[in-house]
Formats: sequence, structure tokens, C-alpha cells
Amino acid sequence: MNQTKQSKYRWTICSLLFFATTINYLDRQVLSLTWKDFISPEFHWTNNDYGNITALFSIFYAVSMLLAGRFVDWLDTKKGFLWAIGIWSVGAILHAFCGIATSGIITGDWLVGFEGAKENIEKVNDVALIINVSVTLFIFARFVLAVGEAGNFPAAIKATAEYFPKKDRALATSIFNAGATIGALAAPLSIPVIAKYYGWEMSFIIIGALGFVWMGFWVFYYKKPDANPKVNAAELAYINQDDLHAELNAAGDVVEEKKLSFAKCFSYKQTWAFVFGKFMTDGVWWFYLFWMPAYLSEVYNIKSSDTEGQLAIFILYAITLLSIFGGWLPTFFVDKKKMNPYEGRMRAMLIFAFFPLLALLTQPLGHISYWIPVIIIGIAGAAHQSWSANIFSTIGDSFPKKAIATVTGIGGLAGGIGATIINKSSGLLFDYSAATQMKFMGFEGIEAGYFIIFSFCAVAYLIAWLVMKALVPKMSIIKVK
Repeated sequence: MNQTKQSKYRWTICSLLFFATTINYLDRQVLSLTWKDFISPEFHWTNNDYGNITALFSIFYAVSMLLAGRFVDWLDTKKGFLWAIGIWSVGAILHAFCGIATSGIITGDWLVGFEGAKENIEKVNDVALIINVSVTLFIFARFVLAVGEAGNFPAAIKATAEYFPKKDRALATSIFNAGATIGALAAPLSIPVIAKYYGWEMSFIIIGALGFVWMGFWVFYYKKPDANPKVNAAELAYINQDDLHAELNAAGDVVEEKKLSFAKCFSYKQTWAFVFGKFMTDGVWWFYLFWMPAYLSEVYNIKSSDTEGQLAIFILYAITLLSIFGGWLPTFFVDKKKMNPYEGRMRAMLIFAFFPLLALLTQPLGHISYWIPVIIIGIAGAAHQSWSANIFSTIGDSFPKKAIATVTGIGGLAGGIGATIINKSSGLLFDYSAATQMKFMGFEGIEAGYFIIFSFCAVAYLIAWLVMKALVPKMSIIKVK
């Protein structure tokens, strides 16, 4: 191997993280793209029923993030990631069998296929029973999915910290985090088509199986940089450039990092800044992810299974690919403006916090064309993903590598709680506003409900940034001895 020219194996690892995140979001999107047009007619769900499922998924995900971060730090990156994607792939596939299980529980007939289950359920006159049983079963499937998916970001952020120096981590994070956008792009083009021609059950099975394929690649390609023959000395020195001035003990050896306990993590303002930033903003992305197909269906009568609906969702998430710029901007501030990594990151995050304000115009301009909300939410989504890549990287700016997954998990818990609140509130608000024809700021019915949620989404980032800056005004590296 040529030792004079730096190898680039870190980008192979980044590619694997990208595909894992793509699969992660594909699995998460199957329900949002099938419930309104395929699942709801079969099980008689309302917006509130769907809101309950998404809200509980969010809280399951949140609590699991807290545990997953610690689990990944304990088991380490390679094994932790394998467990995570294996569990969530099983959970994704479990959704497909909720119809058969509903039929079995209600009618006692378990030995049926997907179509047989539908026929059995159609014969049941107790709609409330169908709703309660089916919702409970989907909640269980979402629980398994959430437990596994919670490991994705702690493991990915930890792998990024292992393979990239601080100044490049936001860029690497924005690239693998773009997998969320690619997953969201691929979802409306594939999932409704599979559901339409092969049944909604097959969409869960086919998409869920992708995770098992990824696991094979991860087993063979991932090793720690210092134990990886594909990483030469030049690349290893580049990766470890932040450790060149590491503290030495009396013998001249680098001091071994110690792990941080949960309690100790909560004693730092950097943890609370990350927690608040995630709490305020994660739910916004999840709202866009879970509710946009229903929004287009209910407000504009555009179905996710129609070509028009698929194109609209595709364009919306295609715009969010602009988020890759978000990973480059702090690197520009560090290299060209000579800012430290935290200062450059916070400057970039402030810029991204202003773009979501466009969401205030979603409803006022929506009467002109549904394409205006699609474009606005796409821009807001791009701003969120740019923000997300950088807020994740603030952990590596402050904490030692052995604590990164743990702190990521703590922030994930906060983000999941925020997402739970917004998803549950949205379901209740949309049903209430539609039933009562509520009026608010010139809007009526369900449009008034959406305007309220969009307004919160618009200002959440600026509030988050101000609090984060107040808690951690300048870069401060935590040393654990």
C-alpha cells in the first residue's frame, strides 16, 4: 500500500452510514404513506388513531435512544449497529402481519393469508373492536421498530467521531444524514406502488428486508481505523489530528479516556444545550415526515398513491438534499474564517434557524397552488437537516469519544419527547378542527389546525438556538480524568 498518499477509507464508512440511514427512514415512512389510503379503510382509523400510533412510536424511540446510546458505548460501534438494524428490520416486517393477527384475535381464524384476513375483518360489525385491536398490534410493531431504530444515530455519530476529525464531522454527518432525505425521496416512489399492486403488507416486508442486506456489508467493511488495513498511516494521522495534543501521563503515554455515567453527563451545560435543541426541533422534522402525505390528501385531495401525490412528496424531499451544504458551511467558517469548530457550527446553525420561518407562509399562500407549501416545507426540511447535522456534531466538539453515543442517546430522548408531543397534539388538533370547523387567523377547519402546527415549526429553531447559545456561549472541551 502506498504510504505517501492518504487513503480515503473513511468515506467508505460514511457511505455505509448513509445507506443505513436511508433504510432507517424508508422503514419509518412505510406507515405514513400507506395508512391514509390503504390501512385506514381496512381498520377504520381516524387521525387521532394514527396520531396515537405515531406519538407512541416517538416516545418508544425517545426512551430507546437513551438506552441505545449507552448500549452502543458499552458494546461498541460494530456490534451495536448490527443489533440495532437487525431489531428494527424485524420490527418493520412485523407490521405486515398485523392484519392477520387482528383477524385471528377477533374471529379466531389465524390460518389465513393477507387477503383472507381482510375478508374476515370486513365481516366484523364491531368497528370499535377492529380499531382497538389493530391499533394495539401496530403499536407493538412500532415499539420493536423504535427500539432498533434508536440505535442508528448513536452508532452513526460514534462511527463518525472514530473516522473523522472534528472539523469534518459536520460534513460527514450531513452526508450520511442525507440518507434520511434519500429514504424520504425513494419512499413515495416505491412504497405506494408496492402497496397498490401487491398489498400494503408487502411494502413493509420488502422495505424491511433491506436492513438484513446492509448487515452483511457492515460485517465485512467495518473495523476501527487503527485496526483497519484499508486505512494507511497518512489517513490515520489525519483522522487523529485532534489527539495530537492529547494529555500525556508521566510515562509519556496518552491518558486513557474514561466513560461518563448518566448522572455525570447531566452535570454539564453542554448536555442540556444539546437536549433542549433536540427537544425543540426533532418533532418538527417528524411532523413533516409523518403528516405531509396526510396534509396533501386532506387539504388538497392529493393521494399518495396518485402520480401527482408521489411527485409532490418526491419534490418536497428532493429540496431537502440542499442540506448537504449545511455540513460544508461550518467547515468554511473554520478553514476560511479561522473560527473554532463550535463557533463555526453555531454561526451556521443560526443561519439555518431563519429558513424555517418560511413555514409561516405555508397556509396563507397555499390557496394559490399546493406547490407553494411543497416547496416551502422542502426548504424548511433542508434547514432542519442542516441544523441536525450540526447539532449532532456539537457533541464531538465538547465530549470525549467514549461519551458521544451516551450523550447522543440523551438528546435523542429529549427529541423523541418533543416529537411525541407534536404528533399527539397534531392528531387531536386536526380531528377537533375538522369536526368543529374551528376558525383561527382567517383559516377554518383542518386548515386552521395545520396553520397552528406550521407556526410552531417556524419559530422552534430560533428559540432553540438562543437557549443553546445562552447555556454554552463558547467552545469548552470536557476532560474526564
